[in-house]
Amino acid sequence: MPERVAILLVEDNDDDAELTSLALASPSLAYRLQRVRDGAEAFDVLSGSATRAEETLRPLPVVVLLDLRLPKVSGLELLEAIRANERTRALPVIVLSNSAWDRERLEERQLGPIAFVGKPVQRASLAAAAASLGLRLWSEA
Repeated sequence: MPERVAILLVEDNDDDAELTSLALASPSLAYRLQRVRDGAEAFDVLSGSATRAEETLRPLPVVVLLDLRLPKVSGLELLEAIRANERTRALPVIVLSNSAWDRERLEERQLGPIAFVGKPVQRASLAAAAASLGLRLWSEA
Protein backbone atom coordinates (compact mmCIF):
# COMPACT_ATOMS: atom_id res chain seq x y z
CA MET A 1 0.00 0.00 0.00
CA PRO A 2 1.45 3.42 -0.89
CA GLU A 3 2.29 5.81 1.93
CA ARG A 4 -0.43 8.30 2.76
CA VAL A 5 0.06 11.86 1.59
CA ALA A 6 1.03 14.19 4.40
CA ILE A 7 -0.43 17.12 6.23
CA LEU A 8 2.50 19.50 6.69
CA LEU A 9 2.48 21.34 10.02
CA VAL A 10 4.74 24.40 10.07
CA GLU A 11 4.96 25.32 13.76
CA ASP A 12 7.93 26.35 15.89
CA ASN A 13 6.18 26.12 19.26
CA ASP A 14 6.29 22.58 20.70
CA ASP A 15 3.16 23.07 22.82
CA ASP A 16 1.12 24.39 19.88
CA ALA A 17 2.41 21.56 17.69
CA GLU A 18 1.35 19.00 20.30
CA LEU A 19 -2.13 20.53 20.63
CA THR A 20 -2.53 20.53 16.84
CA SER A 21 -1.40 16.92 16.69
CA LEU A 22 -3.95 16.01 19.39
CA ALA A 23 -6.70 17.81 17.46
CA LEU A 24 -5.87 15.70 14.41
CA ALA A 25 -5.41 12.43 16.30
CA SER A 26 -7.84 9.77 15.23
CA PRO A 27 -7.67 6.30 13.70
CA SER A 28 -9.71 7.75 10.84
CA LEU A 29 -7.16 10.47 10.01
CA ALA A 30 -6.67 9.96 6.29
CA TYR A 31 -3.15 11.43 6.18
CA ARG A 32 0.11 11.31 8.10
CA LEU A 33 1.32 14.44 9.88
CA GLN A 34 4.79 15.83 9.16
CA ARG A 35 6.09 18.77 11.17
CA VAL A 36 8.77 21.31 10.37
CA ARG A 37 9.82 24.09 12.74
CA ASP A 38 10.44 27.11 10.53
CA GLY A 39 9.51 28.67 7.21
CA ALA A 40 12.88 28.00 5.57
CA GLU A 41 12.67 24.29 6.34
CA ALA A 42 9.08 24.20 5.10
CA PHE A 43 9.99 25.82 1.80
CA ASP A 44 12.87 23.39 1.30
CA VAL A 45 10.55 20.44 1.92
CA LEU A 46 7.80 21.79 -0.35
CA SER A 47 9.98 23.03 -3.20
CA GLY A 48 11.99 19.86 -3.51
CA SER A 49 15.27 21.44 -2.39
CA ALA A 50 15.55 19.65 0.96
CA THR A 51 19.08 18.46 1.65
CA ARG A 52 17.95 14.89 2.23
CA ALA A 53 15.69 13.34 -0.42
CA GLU A 54 13.46 11.71 2.21
CA GLU A 55 12.60 15.14 3.63
CA THR A 56 11.10 16.33 0.36
CA LEU A 57 7.39 15.69 0.22
CA ARG A 58 6.48 13.82 -2.95
CA PRO A 59 3.68 14.11 -3.70
CA LEU A 60 2.89 17.45 -2.14
CA PRO A 61 0.92 17.41 1.10
CA VAL A 62 -2.84 17.63 0.90
CA VAL A 63 -2.74 20.77 3.09
CA VAL A 64 -0.27 22.96 4.96
CA LEU A 65 -1.12 24.01 8.53
CA LEU A 66 0.83 27.25 8.88
CA ASP A 67 1.74 29.33 11.90
CA LEU A 68 2.53 32.88 10.76
CA ARG A 69 5.05 33.76 13.45
CA LEU A 70 8.03 31.60 12.54
CA PRO A 71 11.82 31.93 12.82
CA LYS A 72 14.04 32.40 9.76
CA VAL A 73 11.25 32.85 7.20
CA SER A 74 7.89 34.16 8.46
CA GLY A 75 4.66 32.40 7.66
CA LEU A 76 3.63 35.30 5.43
CA GLU A 77 6.91 35.11 3.49
CA LEU A 78 6.51 31.34 3.19
CA LEU A 79 2.96 31.71 1.92
CA GLU A 80 4.09 34.25 -0.68
CA ALA A 81 6.86 31.84 -1.78
CA ILE A 82 4.39 28.96 -1.97
CA ARG A 83 2.11 31.02 -4.24
CA ALA A 84 5.04 32.15 -6.40
CA ASN A 85 6.25 28.58 -7.01
CA GLU A 86 4.55 26.73 -9.87
CA ARG A 87 4.78 23.38 -8.03
CA THR A 88 3.04 24.67 -4.89
CA ARG A 89 0.87 27.54 -6.16
CA ALA A 90 -2.51 25.84 -5.63
CA LEU A 91 -1.61 24.14 -2.36
CA PRO A 92 -4.35 24.62 0.27
CA VAL A 93 -3.13 26.37 3.43
CA ILE A 94 -4.82 26.62 6.81
CA VAL A 95 -3.35 29.52 8.77
CA LEU A 96 -3.11 28.99 12.53
CA SER A 97 -3.55 32.40 14.15
CA ASN A 98 -5.78 34.29 16.55
CA SER A 99 -4.84 37.65 15.09
CA ALA A 100 -7.52 39.56 13.17
CA TRP A 101 -4.72 41.75 11.84
CA ASP A 102 -2.93 38.70 10.35
CA ARG A 103 -6.18 37.59 8.73
CA GLU A 104 -6.80 41.04 7.21
CA ARG A 105 -3.24 41.21 5.83
CA LEU A 106 -3.57 37.80 4.20
CA GLU A 107 -7.01 38.49 2.76
CA GLU A 108 -5.76 41.80 1.28
CA ARG A 109 -2.97 39.96 -0.51
CA GLN A 110 -5.35 37.34 -1.93
CA LEU A 111 -2.97 34.46 -1.27
CA GLY A 112 -5.67 31.77 -1.46
CA PRO A 113 -6.73 29.05 -1.15
CA ILE A 114 -6.52 29.86 2.55
CA ALA A 115 -8.63 29.11 5.62
CA PHE A 116 -8.06 30.28 9.19
CA VAL A 117 -8.11 28.42 12.52
CA GLY A 118 -7.53 29.98 15.92
CA LYS A 119 -5.08 28.61 18.45
CA PRO A 120 -5.24 26.37 20.35
CA VAL A 121 -6.42 24.27 17.44
CA GLN A 122 -9.67 22.37 17.97
CA ARG A 123 -10.75 19.45 15.80
CA ALA A 124 -14.13 20.97 14.89
CA SER A 125 -12.60 24.25 13.70
CA LEU A 126 -9.87 22.39 11.80
CA ALA A 127 -12.47 20.18 10.11
CA ALA A 128 -14.56 23.22 9.17
CA ALA A 129 -11.53 25.05 7.75
CA ALA A 130 -10.52 21.98 5.75
CA ALA A 131 -14.08 21.59 4.45
CA SER A 132 -14.07 25.23 3.31
CA LEU A 133 -11.08 24.29 1.13
CA GLY A 134 -12.84 21.18 -0.20
CA LEU A 135 -10.82 18.79 1.97
CA ARG A 136 -11.82 16.03 4.33
CA LEU A 137 -9.00 15.16 6.72
CA TRP A 138 -10.71 12.24 8.38
CA SER A 139 -12.02 9.25 6.44
CA GLU A 140 -15.51 7.94 7.00
CA ALA A 141 -15.59 5.53 9.94
